[in-house]
Amino acid sequence: MKRILVVDDERQITTILRTSLQNSGYLVDTAKNGLEAFQKFEADPPDLIITDLSMPEMNGLELTQAVRRLAATPIIVLSVRDTDTMKVTALDEGADDYLTKPFSMNELLARVRAQLRRNGTETLTENELRGGDFEIDLAGHRATLCGTELHLTPKEFELLALLLKNAGRVMTHKVLLRHIWGPAGDSQPEYIRVLIGQLRKKLDRGTGTRYIQSEPWIGYRLIPEGTTRSTD
Repeated sequence: MKRILVVDDERQITTILRTSLQNSGYLVDTAKNGLEAFQKFEADPPDLIITDLSMPEMNGLELTQAVRRLAATPIIVLSVRDTDTMKVTALDEGADDYLTKPFSMNELLARVRAQLRRNGTETLTENELRGGDFEIDLAGHRATLCGTELHLTPKEFELLALLLKNAGRVMTHKVLLRHIWGPAGDSQPEYIRVLIGQLRKKLDRGTGTRYIQSEPWIGYRLIPEGTTRSTD
Protein backbone atom coordinates (compact mmCIF):
# COMPACT_ATOMS: atom_id res chain seq x y z
CA MET A 1 0.00 0.00 0.00
CA LYS A 2 1.41 3.38 -1.05
CA ARG A 3 2.20 5.96 1.64
CA ILE A 4 1.44 9.65 1.14
CA LEU A 5 2.59 12.59 3.27
CA VAL A 6 0.17 15.57 3.21
CA VAL A 7 1.64 18.94 4.27
CA ASP A 8 -0.56 21.98 4.98
CA ASP A 9 -0.95 24.42 7.87
CA GLU A 10 -4.74 24.39 7.47
CA ARG A 11 -6.13 21.52 9.54
CA GLN A 12 -9.36 21.41 7.53
CA ILE A 13 -7.39 20.81 4.32
CA THR A 14 -5.27 18.02 5.81
CA THR A 15 -8.38 16.36 7.26
CA ILE A 16 -10.20 16.41 3.92
CA LEU A 17 -7.17 15.14 2.03
CA ARG A 18 -6.45 12.42 4.57
CA THR A 19 -10.02 11.12 4.41
CA SER A 20 -10.21 11.15 0.61
CA LEU A 21 -6.81 9.52 0.14
CA GLN A 22 -7.48 6.86 2.77
CA ASN A 23 -10.83 6.07 1.11
CA SER A 24 -8.86 5.56 -2.11
CA GLY A 25 -6.63 2.97 -0.49
CA TYR A 26 -3.57 4.99 0.54
CA LEU A 27 -1.82 5.19 3.88
CA VAL A 28 -1.68 8.87 4.89
CA ASP A 29 0.44 10.88 7.32
CA THR A 30 0.20 14.65 7.78
CA ALA A 31 2.43 17.56 8.78
CA LYS A 32 1.52 21.17 9.60
CA ASN A 33 4.61 22.77 8.00
CA GLY A 34 7.62 21.98 5.86
CA LEU A 35 10.00 21.50 8.76
CA GLU A 36 7.82 18.85 10.40
CA ALA A 37 7.30 17.22 7.00
CA PHE A 38 11.02 17.08 6.27
CA GLN A 39 11.71 15.50 9.67
CA LYS A 40 9.11 12.83 8.91
CA PHE A 41 10.56 12.36 5.44
CA GLU A 42 14.05 11.78 6.81
CA ALA A 43 12.75 9.32 9.42
CA ASP A 44 10.59 7.28 7.01
CA PRO A 45 10.34 8.46 3.38
CA PRO A 46 6.80 8.24 1.89
CA ASP A 47 5.99 7.22 -1.69
CA LEU A 48 4.60 10.67 -2.52
CA ILE A 49 4.31 14.14 -0.95
CA ILE A 50 1.42 16.58 -1.35
CA THR A 51 2.36 20.02 -0.05
CA ASP A 52 0.98 23.53 0.23
CA LEU A 53 3.34 26.39 -0.69
CA SER A 54 2.64 29.05 1.94
CA MET A 55 3.46 27.66 5.40
CA PRO A 56 5.38 28.82 8.50
CA GLU A 57 8.91 27.66 9.46
CA MET A 58 9.62 25.99 6.10
CA ASN A 59 7.42 26.65 3.07
CA GLY A 60 6.54 24.20 0.31
CA LEU A 61 9.23 25.43 -2.05
CA GLU A 62 11.92 25.03 0.63
CA LEU A 63 10.58 21.57 1.45
CA THR A 64 10.74 20.60 -2.22
CA GLN A 65 14.36 21.78 -2.46
CA ALA A 66 15.32 19.88 0.70
CA VAL A 67 13.69 16.65 -0.46
CA ARG A 68 15.24 16.94 -3.91
CA ARG A 69 18.72 17.02 -2.40
CA LEU A 70 18.05 13.52 -1.05
CA ALA A 71 15.51 11.73 -3.25
CA ALA A 72 13.31 11.71 -6.35
CA THR A 73 10.10 11.20 -4.35
CA PRO A 74 7.13 12.56 -6.37
CA ILE A 75 5.92 15.93 -5.05
CA ILE A 76 2.57 17.55 -5.89
CA VAL A 77 2.30 21.23 -4.92
CA LEU A 78 -1.06 22.75 -3.94
CA SER A 79 -1.46 26.53 -3.86
CA VAL A 80 -3.91 29.40 -4.20
CA ARG A 81 -1.22 31.25 -6.18
CA ASP A 82 -2.38 30.64 -9.75
CA THR A 83 0.41 32.29 -11.71
CA ASP A 84 2.58 30.76 -14.41
CA THR A 85 5.67 32.23 -12.75
CA MET A 86 5.00 30.45 -9.45
CA LYS A 87 4.15 27.19 -11.21
CA VAL A 88 7.34 27.29 -13.24
CA THR A 89 9.41 28.15 -10.16
CA ALA A 90 7.96 25.22 -8.19
CA LEU A 91 8.47 22.82 -11.09
CA ASP A 92 11.99 24.06 -11.83
CA GLU A 93 12.88 23.54 -8.15
CA GLY A 94 11.84 19.90 -8.35
CA ALA A 95 8.06 19.64 -7.91
CA ASP A 96 6.47 17.06 -10.20
CA ASP A 97 3.03 18.62 -10.52
CA TYR A 98 1.09 21.72 -9.45
CA LEU A 99 -2.59 22.03 -8.63
CA THR A 100 -4.35 25.32 -7.88
CA LYS A 101 -6.79 25.63 -4.97
CA PRO A 102 -9.70 25.11 -5.05
CA PHE A 103 -9.35 21.84 -6.94
CA SER A 104 -11.43 18.78 -7.74
CA MET A 105 -10.62 15.81 -5.51
CA ASN A 106 -11.04 13.54 -8.53
CA GLU A 107 -8.39 15.55 -10.36
CA LEU A 108 -6.00 15.36 -7.42
CA LEU A 109 -6.48 11.59 -7.17
CA ALA A 110 -5.79 11.29 -10.90
CA ARG A 111 -2.57 13.32 -10.47
CA VAL A 112 -1.58 11.11 -7.53
CA ARG A 113 -2.09 7.95 -9.59
CA ALA A 114 -0.09 9.43 -12.46
CA GLN A 115 2.85 10.28 -10.20
CA LEU A 116 2.85 6.88 -8.54
CA ARG A 117 2.80 5.26 -12.00
CA ARG A 118 6.12 6.96 -12.66
CA ASN A 119 7.65 4.23 -10.56
CA GLY A 120 6.37 1.85 -13.23
CA THR A 121 9.01 3.22 -15.57
CA GLU A 122 11.56 0.50 -15.08
CA THR A 123 15.30 0.75 -15.46
CA LEU A 124 15.86 -2.75 -16.83
CA THR A 125 19.61 -2.30 -16.95
CA GLU A 126 21.83 0.77 -16.82
CA ASN A 127 21.05 1.39 -20.49
CA GLU A 128 17.43 0.26 -20.85
CA LEU A 129 14.11 1.89 -19.95
CA ARG A 130 10.57 0.59 -20.17
CA GLY A 131 7.30 2.32 -19.37
CA GLY A 132 3.78 2.01 -20.76
CA ASP A 133 3.96 1.48 -24.52
CA PHE A 134 7.68 2.37 -24.73
CA GLU A 135 10.99 0.53 -24.52
CA ILE A 136 14.29 2.36 -24.96
CA ASP A 137 17.79 0.95 -25.41
CA LEU A 138 20.01 3.91 -24.51
CA ALA A 139 23.28 2.26 -25.52
CA GLY A 140 21.91 0.98 -28.82
CA HIS A 141 20.06 4.25 -29.51
CA ARG A 142 16.88 2.25 -30.21
CA ALA A 143 13.32 3.08 -29.15
CA THR A 144 10.14 1.09 -29.74
CA LEU A 145 6.49 2.03 -29.35
CA CYS A 146 4.06 -0.86 -28.93
CA GLY A 147 6.79 -3.13 -30.26
CA THR A 148 7.40 -1.07 -33.42
CA GLU A 149 10.78 0.60 -33.80
CA LEU A 150 10.78 4.40 -33.95
CA HIS A 151 13.11 6.18 -36.35
CA LEU A 152 14.24 9.21 -34.37
CA THR A 153 16.88 11.88 -34.82
CA PRO A 154 19.49 12.11 -32.02
CA LYS A 155 17.69 15.01 -30.34
CA GLU A 156 14.26 13.38 -30.69
CA PHE A 157 15.71 10.26 -29.06
CA GLU A 158 17.27 12.30 -26.25
CA LEU A 159 13.98 14.12 -25.65
CA LEU A 160 11.93 10.91 -25.57
CA ALA A 161 14.37 9.26 -23.15
CA LEU A 162 14.24 12.28 -20.83
CA LEU A 163 10.43 12.37 -20.90
CA LEU A 164 10.15 8.62 -20.26
CA LYS A 165 12.54 8.80 -17.31
CA ASN A 166 10.19 11.46 -15.89
CA ALA A 167 6.90 9.96 -17.12
CA GLY A 168 3.85 11.74 -15.73
CA ARG A 169 5.94 14.66 -14.51
CA VAL A 170 5.66 18.17 -15.95
CA MET A 171 9.01 19.08 -17.50
CA THR A 172 9.36 22.84 -17.90
CA HIS A 173 10.59 24.49 -21.08
CA LYS A 174 13.72 25.62 -19.22
CA VAL A 175 14.59 22.12 -17.99
CA LEU A 176 14.07 20.59 -21.44
CA LEU A 177 16.03 23.28 -23.25
CA ARG A 178 18.99 23.10 -20.87
CA HIS A 179 19.11 19.30 -20.92
CA ILE A 180 19.14 19.04 -24.70
CA TRP A 181 20.88 22.23 -25.85
CA GLY A 182 22.73 23.33 -22.72
CA PRO A 183 22.76 26.96 -21.48
CA ALA A 184 22.51 28.19 -25.08
CA GLY A 185 18.96 26.83 -25.21
CA ASP A 186 17.70 29.49 -22.81
CA SER A 187 17.66 32.08 -25.57
CA GLN A 188 15.94 29.81 -28.12
CA PRO A 189 12.59 28.72 -26.60
CA GLU A 190 11.18 27.88 -30.03
CA TYR A 191 13.64 24.97 -30.29
CA ILE A 192 11.68 22.80 -27.87
CA ARG A 193 8.31 23.61 -29.47
CA VAL A 194 9.58 22.50 -32.88
CA LEU A 195 11.25 19.37 -31.48
CA ILE A 196 8.13 18.39 -29.53
CA GLY A 197 6.06 18.81 -32.70
CA GLN A 198 8.40 16.55 -34.66
CA LEU A 199 8.42 13.88 -31.96
CA ARG A 200 4.64 13.98 -31.57
CA LYS A 201 4.13 13.20 -35.25
CA LYS A 202 6.28 10.08 -34.93
CA LEU A 203 4.57 8.93 -31.73
CA ASP A 204 0.93 9.69 -32.55
CA ARG A 205 1.08 8.27 -36.11
CA GLY A 206 -2.44 9.44 -36.90
CA THR A 207 -3.98 6.93 -34.47
CA GLY A 208 -5.66 9.53 -32.26
CA THR A 209 -3.49 8.48 -29.32
CA ARG A 210 -1.61 11.36 -27.73
CA TYR A 211 1.48 10.61 -25.62
CA ILE A 212 2.88 14.10 -25.00
CA GLN A 213 0.62 16.53 -23.15
CA SER A 214 1.08 20.29 -23.19
CA GLU A 215 0.97 22.36 -20.02
CA PRO A 216 0.35 25.83 -21.56
CA TRP A 217 3.17 28.34 -20.94
CA ILE A 218 4.91 25.83 -18.64
CA GLY A 219 6.10 22.69 -20.41
CA TYR A 220 5.20 19.12 -21.33
CA ARG A 221 4.60 15.71 -19.78
CA LEU A 222 4.71 12.20 -21.24
CA ILE A 223 1.84 9.79 -20.61
CA PRO A 224 3.49 6.47 -21.52
CA GLU A 225 0.17 4.62 -21.88
CA GLY A 226 -1.19 7.37 -24.12
CA THR A 227 -4.53 9.17 -24.03
CA THR A 228 -7.21 9.77 -26.65
CA ARG A 229 -8.17 13.14 -25.13
CA SER A 230 -6.87 16.20 -26.94
CA THR A 231 -4.58 18.23 -24.65
CA ASP A 232 -3.52 21.15 -26.89
